[in-house]
Amino acid sequence: MGDNGAGKSTLTKILSGAVLPTSGRIAIDGEEVTFSGPADAQRCHIQMVYQDLSLCDTVDVAGNLFMGREPMRRVLGMPLLDEARMHREARQILEALGITIPDTRAQVRHLSGGQRQAVAIARAAAFGPKVLVMDEPTAALAVAEVEAVLELIRTISRQGVSVILITHRLQDLFLVCDRIMVMYDGANLAERRIADTDLNEVVELIVGHKFTARSASA
Repeated sequence: MGDNGAGKSTLTKILSGAVLPTSGRIAIDGEEVTFSGPADAQRCHIQMVYQDLSLCDTVDVAGNLFMGREPMRRVLGMPLLDEARMHREARQILEALGITIPDTRAQVRHLSGGQRQAVAIARAAAFGPKVLVMDEPTAALAVAEVEAVLELIRTISRQGVSVILITHRLQDLFLVCDRIMVMYDGANLAERRIADTDLNEVVELIVGHKFTARSASA
């Protein structure tokens, strides 16, 4: 959590390997790692779901789920896309996560906002991540779609995946998170376990510190 400009998006980009840090360290399971790009982060089982989702609107659901890792088969020695297998495994991925999309052959542009978000999350989860970073996954969604996405986050978390959730919707944190970190000016301002805090304290940490800092610099 944090106000605009707190450094949340920059932190997620560092974790995903999209931005290289100039200082500090990243440790996974106690072992320090360095990233030279997104491929390094993925090899360390870190996946990222960006706010813009990075889906291809003119490609179907299965194609988006397997983009860049399409299952292939050989016909007369020539590699060809194994569409039957791709759609079969796509349905298995969606069913395992409790995602309801009737047709994996539907183009993504025809899906609702919540369904699009679910496809983006399912694609990241299908890579078997240890850490899944999500940037504003419930932004601009209707109430019913928000609840569906939050339930998807719970499902992934129950599977043993560590989920890092970036959001401006404070109420979402109390529904799916175990702890909260509040950022200010690129630094970790405070950490709280959900069981040990409430909405009022989180708001005070975000807003109160901002005004204290402004007063000190005036």
